[in-house]
Amino acid sequence: MKDQLQAAMKEINAINQSDGVDMKGKKYTTVAMRVEVFRKHFPDFSVNTRVTVDDGKRVIVIAEVFAPGSDRPISTGIAEEIRGSSNVNKTSAVENGETSAIGRALANLGLAGGEYASDFEI
Repeated sequence: MKDQLQAAMKEINAINQSDGVDMKGKKYTTVAMRVEVFRKHFPDFSVNTRVTVDDGKRVIVIAEVFAPGSDRPISTGIAEEIRGSSNVNKTSAVENGETSAIGRALANLGLAGGEYASDFEI
C-alpha cells in the first residue's frame, strides 16, 4: 500500500501544480480529481459515507476509506454543512457535505492535493 499511496500522492501533487484551483492564493486539487486518482491507484478500496445528523438546520456526514476485506477504516473525514448558508446548501447540503467528507477522508489518507480548503476559502 505504501507504494500505491506514494504514487497517488505524486500524481495528485502534479495535478495540483498544473490544474489546481486557486483558492485565495492557495492551490487546491478538487475532490473529484482526487477521487479519480484514488480509484486509479486503489481500485479495490471503498469509500463509504453516512449522514449522522440531518435536523433541518445542519447536516453532518462522515466518510470512511476501507482497504479490501477490512471492517476497520484506514482513514475518515467529517463535514458539517448548514442548510441555506450558501447557494449550494440551499438545495444540496447533504451532497455538499458528502463531497467535503470524502475530500477530508482522502486528505487524511495523504491525498490532500495542496492544503485543506476551509469554508472561508471556498
